[in-house]
Amino acid sequence: MSVAIEVTPLGQAGFRLICGDRTVYIDPYLSDRVEQVEGAALRRLVPIWKSPAQVSDADWVLVTHNHMDHCDPNTLLPLSIASPSAQFVGPPDVLRTLAAAGIAMERLHVTEDAWIPLGKDLRVHPVPASHPSVDVDELGRWRCVGYVLESSGKRIYHSGDTSLNETLFRKLEALKPINVAILAVNEHNYYRERQGIVGNMTVREALQFATDLGVEILVPMHWDMFAPNCVYPEEIELLYRLIHPPFQLVLSPSEF
Repeated sequence: MSVAIEVTPLGQAGFRLICGDRTVYIDPYLSDRVEQVEGAALRRLVPIWKSPAQVSDADWVLVTHNHMDHCDPNTLLPLSIASPSAQFVGPPDVLRTLAAAGIAMERLHVTEDAWIPLGKDLRVHPVPASHPSVDVDELGRWRCVGYVLESSGKRIYHSGDTSLNETLFRKLEALKPINVAILAVNEHNYYRERQGIVGNMTVREALQFATDLGVEILVPMHWDMFAPNCVYPEEIELLYRLIHPPFQLVLSPSEF
């Protein structure tokens, strides 16, 4: 029987999911590091949900790639201390960053093209992310990933940072049915690229992608944290109303 998953959006690509007796974080960004490194134009617009030193409930932390708004040592090191049993999953570049920050190697688990057990009735399958292309390291391991999380039979796809790509389509086709898609909608464009912002899929692409996946719920993400990289929620809602795709749009979910 499907059990409700409690959801807390953290801004950008960050989410906290309570799946039965396990609490899973995906890409938590709970600091001001981006502004400190890149300058005031990238001041966070979403308040910090909680100091990472107060995050004491993490069982698993899934990290999609090694950009600082997804893999933030200023978040993940204090979180690892506050949650001493938390385990971390990510691509090799992510694990090197976390190890260099001081997180013990035995707590770090590299992404594989396979299901990874996280607990009773809870598992995760990494999938490639195209950011801006599907890149692999010298051992053929993806540098950027998304995750399909399965909890009590319900499947949630978190895209990480990605544009659309045939490799991704094929991987996700093999993992259907997917009930919920959490998709990055801060589109790639010339002006963002000129600022060094890679960007992801457009809102229109996300709506069509969610339709092709056959999901019940679409949660747009990566639209709310930084002004140069934002998408207005009114844009998302307008296109959803005009296109009228066959799923529910939820901007700020509390449960799945």
